[in-house]
Amino acid sequence: MTRALVVIDMQRGFDDLAFWGPTTNPACEANVARLIDAFAQAGEPVVVVRHDSRHPDSPLHPSHPGNALVDAVAGADAAVLVTKNVNSAFYGDPDLHAWLQERGIGELMLCGIQTNMCVETTARMGGNLGYDVTVVLDATRTFDLEEQIPGLGVVRRTADELMAGTALVLQGGGFARIATTADLVT
Repeated sequence: MTRALVVIDMQRGFDDLAFWGPTTNPACEANVARLIDAFAQAGEPVVVVRHDSRHPDSPLHPSHPGNALVDAVAGADAAVLVTKNVNSAFYGDPDLHAWLQERGIGELMLCGIQTNMCVETTARMGGNLGYDVTVVLDATRTFDLEEQIPGLGVVRRTADELMAGTALVLQGGGFARIATTADLVT
């Protein structure tokens, strides 16, 4: 089975903590870089995904410098760049599912930002589409989240809690396996 590394939304705009709030896993970018290097050395494809926000105030909007990929990803020899404006990399341009199918790729290794948003959504869809999905948890990161939820009141979760919750539901729900960078890079 052929596999690909899918690097999701590793963009400079996520460094704007005044916009996003507290984060976790400062080793994310270095771990993503290690994965990119390992896949490149093995001759395996690296898919880079970029979020082009439709919201003009978002740091990820195409008119803002935060839309740019971080250096480790911008310098990668990507097999394809998928741009999207929703959570799932499967709803982007070009069509990720078609691209993977044309190349006989059945195994996906996911990393990037945000763990509980675009990475999780892509993992769930990938699992539902029949891919063998692994999320490299220590090559992801997210941000604290607080929302007023009808019937629940204010719900708060730290970035660490959100990462653990994502790992639990993805692996426990059969959508994806959870791995570390060290599991894949020796």
